[in-house]
Amino acid sequence: MSSTYGEHLKLSIFGQSHGAAIGMTLDGIPAGLPVDADALQVFLNRRAPGQGDWSTPRKEEDRPEFLSGILDGFTCGAPIAAVIRNCNTRSRDYSELRDCPRPGHADYTAQIKYGGFQDAAGGGHFSGRLTAPLCIAGGLCKQWLALKGIRIGAHIAGIGTVQDEDFDPLDPQLDAVDSAFPTLSPQAGKAMQEQIALVKAHGDSLGGAIQCAVTGLPAGLGEPMFGGVESRIASIVYGIPAVKAVEFGAGSQAARMRGSQCNDPFILKNGQIRTETNCAGGILGGITNGMPVLLRVSVKPTPSIARSQQSVSLSRQAPKSLTVRGRHDPCIVPRAVPVVEAAAAIAIFDMILGNTQTDRRKNHGSE
Repeated sequence: MSSTYGEHLKLSIFGQSHGAAIGMTLDGIPAGLPVDADALQVFLNRRAPGQGDWSTPRKEEDRPEFLSGILDGFTCGAPIAAVIRNCNTRSRDYSELRDCPRPGHADYTAQIKYGGFQDAAGGGHFSGRLTAPLCIAGGLCKQWLALKGIRIGAHIAGIGTVQDEDFDPLDPQLDAVDSAFPTLSPQAGKAMQEQIALVKAHGDSLGGAIQCAVTGLPAGLGEPMFGGVESRIASIVYGIPAVKAVEFGAGSQAARMRGSQCNDPFILKNGQIRTETNCAGGILGGITNGMPVLLRVSVKPTPSIARSQQSVSLSRQAPKSLTVRGRHDPCIVPRAVPVVEAAAAIAIFDMILGNTQTDRRKNHGSE
């Protein structure tokens, strides 16, 4: 099913942008894991709408209501189910989209696939609104990974023509990311916001890139071929609307490097095997090598813009100009930063669960 992810945990996301609620179920989680509700809310607030001039003015509290799976602050072994009520919708803004699809959106492809029965308001279940329940699951997984010394953080690598500094590939300083506007360089963050404001004033939008780092991962996590760490992470990251590219380590730059430049020499550091550089992004043969895992995610510009755009009337089979109404982000990249963290956390925790189950089988067999 396209709304379900995971091999050892099972995440399902449901709801539509302007429906009564959106939510998720997370199955396969062991009992006894602590849940910090306050820390989860802080994480969800990073993604929530209405945070600044660079965000949509739609206001939603995004407070999760847990229906099952958590008891007295701990997981109880039952599937975790949570919903977020939609409180601030304006479905009238989307009334004409069944007949006149927005360029850059899934309106046309949804019409073809679902024959007009799809929910067009707010993009229905194609909407970025569905990343809120993804962040519930990812926020929980981040907490449980932290108990194992595994941390995940991300920052805006670039918006438009403005680029931020990169994480140190050998020692990413996750705590150095600005909490208000997630960049490493405050100067870059200010320039990005200025560029967003300029483009917004012209009725347009901007895309950008996000760099994510995972620290504390042991060597040996992942599988070769189709079960590789890159495949597992990329498959859920591509479920984030507007993501158009995912690359690890040197990524596309590797195509312009020599082997002597791209290979990461092995060294001994404090009695442990490490690499001198990290062009591989912490992954070799689909398996972690003990170095930080680094990935970069490219996000397209918000397709809903205030400018008049060319479309067609599906009923009349004739050209038609379209001006998109509604409330939209001039740039979704800042709000997508915690979503990328959430996606990576879910993928990694799923693999950690797989390793735990394998270790249990090994121990049982040796008794």
